Amino acid sequence: MCGRFSLTFSPEEILAYFNISAGADFPARYNIAPSMAVAAVRTLNGKRQLDLLTWGLIPFWADDPAIGSRMINARSETAHQKPSFRAAFRTRRCLIPANGFYEWKKEGKNKQACFVRMKEDRPMAFAGLWERWQNPRDEKEIIESCTILTSGTNDLLKPIHERMPVIIGPKDFDLWLDPDMHEPARLSDLLAPFDPAELTYYPVSNYVNKAGQEGPQCIEPI
Repeated sequence: MCGRFSLTFSPEEILAYFNISAGADFPARYNIAPSMAVAAVRTLNGKRQLDLLTWGLIPFWADDPAIGSRMINARSETAHQKPSFRAAFRTRRCLIPANGFYEWKKEGKNKQACFVRMKEDRPMAFAGLWERWQNPRDEKEIIESCTILTSGTNDLLKPIHERMPVIIGPKDFDLWLDPDMHEPARLSDLLAPFDPAELTYYPVSNYVNKAGQEGPQCIEPI
């Protein structure tokens, strides 16, 4: 799964990496947790843009937005079939920038926090889905939210966890973000575990365990 990640690249660096002319501003965050606003890249009206979405997808048909707290991840193998995600998978796919994510490795009775990042100093792009929810009792209340797709893990991360976020490479950005691409079979190759040769990980302080703890110490190796 993916329950915590960081994004410390500047908005300008993210705009350049994803070839976007302008977009939402955001602060560096070392410990992004569910329900927070996250940067997301999507294509709207034929134009790629960077927006802030709430992490935890709220299906458009939901009565209560609290359901989003249970929708932070979606299994890539079945998202195109599940009622909560299939409409978004069809036309509302996005990329969620990060510079790394956290996972917890079991060590006896304890769990050690680990930080997974690219070997090269460049952003990750998680495959995501986004949705627009309008309160059925108050049409002025609108929430745009997102979820991160996960896959089985790769050989590097098997000692840590059985799942990992789907990471999309730059050459596949256009295909993943194309709202006119409605064929799950065409997208399935993008949903495989990411190449382990491009990733690395190391243990970090359990300071990161508590949502709300912030700062560079979250990603410093121990």
